[in-house]
Amino acid sequence: MSRIGRMPITIPAGVDISLAEGNVVTVKGPKGTLTQKMHPAMTLEIKDGALHVYRPDDEKENCALHGLTRSLINNMVVGVTTGFSKTLEINGVGYRAQKQDKQLVMNLGFSHQVTLDEIDGIEIEVPAANKIRINGIDKQKVGQFAAELRAIRPPEPYKGKGIKYQGEVVRHKEGKTGAKK
Repeated sequence: MSRIGRMPITIPAGVDISLAEGNVVTVKGPKGTLTQKMHPAMTLEIKDGALHVYRPDDEKENCALHGLTRSLINNMVVGVTTGFSKTLEINGVGYRAQKQDKQLVMNLGFSHQVTLDEIDGIEIEVPAANKIRINGIDKQKVGQFAAELRAIRPPEPYKGKGIKYQGEVVRHKEGKTGAKK
């Protein structure tokens, strides 16, 4: 039995979960609404204020889908109640970010400024010139947007300049040793 899959998802107050035909799960909460289609092999059941996920048998694919389905639904519940957030740090001389209306404008050492627009379901905050916070209710969108933002200028291993996740450790390499005599 899957350790993750067998845990029930408690439905907090203010959250409404509805199951439609074809395993379509809709979660409504104070921050918004999320809808996702789950695998048809999984059985979803709401009882005693909790959602339970069951699998039909112990085949390898169904074992993998059991925990995945439960995690996806739990992430939807957490997203509509508290939301998700990723913080990125910008390191480098002259590297900075600022928010202009619904655009993120960054100076990252290129010959031009890099401009990114907010997408649906994502909110960008710039609390400091070298910090960017990405907020949203969909964990997948928040993570994907943060990854695309980091890919613009990933941290380089010699000086550590670039965009990195908060708490990410960049392993530094030693530079050239110099000319031999």
